[in-house]
Amino acid sequence: MSSYQALPTDEETAETPAPSKPTPQQQSIRKPLLLTLAFCLFAFGFFKAGQYSVSFSPHDSQFEEGEVPALKPTNAIQEELPPEATHNETMSAGKGKYSVGYFVNWGIYGRKYPPSLIPTQDLTHILYAFADIDQSSGEVKLSDAWADQDIHYPGDSWNDVGTNLYGNFKAIYNLKKANRHLKVLLSIGGWTYSPKFHPIVVNRQLRARFVESSVKLLEDYGLDGLDVDYEYPSNDEQARGYTQLLREMRLALDRHAQQKGPNCHFLLTIAAPCGPQNYRKLHIEEMDDYLDFWNLMAYDFSGSWDQIANHQANVHDGPISASEAIYYYIDKGVSRSKIIMGVPLYGRSFMNTEGPGTPFSGIGPGSWEQGVYDYRALPLPGSHIFRDEKAMASWSYDYQKKEMVSYDNEEVGRWKGEWIREEGLGGSMFWELSGDKGNTREGMEGGPGKDAQPGQSLIRVVRDAMGPLDQSPNWLQYEKSKFDNMKKGMA
Repeated sequence: MSSYQALPTDEETAETPAPSKPTPQQQSIRKPLLLTLAFCLFAFGFFKAGQYSVSFSPHDSQFEEGEVPALKPTNAIQEELPPEATHNETMSAGKGKYSVGYFVNWGIYGRKYPPSLIPTQDLTHILYAFADIDQSSGEVKLSDAWADQDIHYPGDSWNDVGTNLYGNFKAIYNLKKANRHLKVLLSIGGWTYSPKFHPIVVNRQLRARFVESSVKLLEDYGLDGLDVDYEYPSNDEQARGYTQLLREMRLALDRHAQQKGPNCHFLLTIAAPCGPQNYRKLHIEEMDDYLDFWNLMAYDFSGSWDQIANHQANVHDGPISASEAIYYYIDKGVSRSKIIMGVPLYGRSFMNTEGPGTPFSGIGPGSWEQGVYDYRALPLPGSHIFRDEKAMASWSYDYQKKEMVSYDNEEVGRWKGEWIREEGLGGSMFWELSGDKGNTREGMEGGPGKDAQPGQSLIRVVRDAMGPLDQSPNWLQYEKSKFDNMKKGMA
């Protein structure tokens, strides 16, 4: 039986039979009584409406006009959730777009990209990558404690009393205080840690520990939600376990939010695949009930693993395309406003090729790993720029080196932003922030593949083309954090 309480509809109110008309004598006696009774009923109704309003999720403003959201359950977490106990709220047409960017904790090293360089006015959400997983216990844990919580940035004291948070998370929390529209989610997994998901999602005890520990990290480090980056379930048992994990996370996050008050809501998102062999395994309709939005990884469509050089992030055409994947999710019931399209802040190299659709042999040296160049270093000197307006793709080509680099230039970024707006999608997502143009990297080594090239921030270009960004507020109160300064809001 559902623990939700439905509100009366207009039809139910209309079905109530009208009382019979009183006689003149009865009317003279009853009129004062009826006026008094009517006033009492109105006051009681107003009071109850106030009770209902504080029971709604803080995302009630995201419902379409005229839609009545279900009340949140007030009972404790159940072992098996009723079908109604789901979270399927969407952004309304009146809300702005989401601009989501991955911040990687290893970016503070060679890339010299600390939190202070995050373009806060061009983003609505930061996905902090990545948290690690203990596959034997299911516990979610930090992957680099020194970067995440220990490093002292300018302005941090070495003489604070108590147990205090520093590192990237303190710096990002202060960004949240200064930019109330900016929300931060801890991204769990990623390509390197994803194999650890396989045994966890199919085991109830391991899932329970995963959920408990991830919510604890959210509270300790001052986050607005959790993001699951599981790449990818390999069979139906894992896909079903993945769905159950999201279900359990959703309820745990909602329960945690209820303890904080009526205006609190913690987000749950995932990094979603665009390869057909991966997204067809997912139980998308069920997963969608628990997710606030889907970050579609609309890149890496082609690379060193292929035999033919091709576009790595095209919207249309090609063996894989962003539009084909997006329409698949929509056909499975995902609201367009919950689909966030990924945009790469990097390019993939193909050597000894004549360009898209032709064979290649080898890959270029890249910026930080072979075959991959940061967008900020593109186009490479000596290259020529080409575009395919139909596919919404661009690439550079060096005739002497016979090197093709598939990447999104500013023109394609504008096309994608416009397409997101025209298709009514929720927004854009970027992997990853340190690859963008528009900032100076003090102390970063230079050289081929690293030297910055002229141009605009791709995040800014896409943002301007999409339209105004969402301005809904973040959450700043974490009174149960293990860190004394986080409990105090870094005051």
